[in-house]
Parts: sequence; structure tokens; C-alpha cells
Amino acid sequence: MPVSEPPNVMDVPIRDESIRLGQFLKLANLVESGAEAKPVIQDGAVQVNGEVETRRGRQLVVGDVVTLGGQSARVSDEDAGDDLPW
Repeated sequence: MPVSEPPNVMDVPIRDESIRLGQFLKLANLVESGAEAKPVIQDGAVQVNGEVETRRGRQLVVGDVVTLGGQSARVSDEDAGDDLPW
């Protein structure tokens, strides 16, 4: 059964082919800092593609959707632009 995508997903472009989960949370402004990313990931508050992820070093690739606290961000290609409001 396919995972349904959460509403209001923002696209966040990355420069390389992959990015670590902790780095992506900061890039997408889902956390203030890398130090803040560690406990929320360890506590099981972060989902990747609809499943709880507790590995900060998890490699994300284009198309992966990360959700934290009701906010979701999709890893996108740098060429795609972004949906960030700033």
C-alpha cells in the first residue's frame, strides 16, 4: 500500500545526491541546530516517508519526505527550485 504524502509539503533542494537526516532537518528549518536534531530523532519524533527514523545519519535522497511536528519537507533536486518562503 503506498504511503500517502502529508499535506503542505515544502520542497527543499540539496546540492549533492544525498544528505544526512540531521543535516536536512536543519537545512529545512525543521530544527534550529544540529544539536537540536539529535534528541528529536532519537526520541522517534521524526518520520521519513511515513516511517519513524531514529538514525541521525540516515542518507536521504531526492523524493524522500521528512516529517517533524506536523511539518513536512521533501528532498528535491537543486535545479527544481524551492517552496521555502524566504
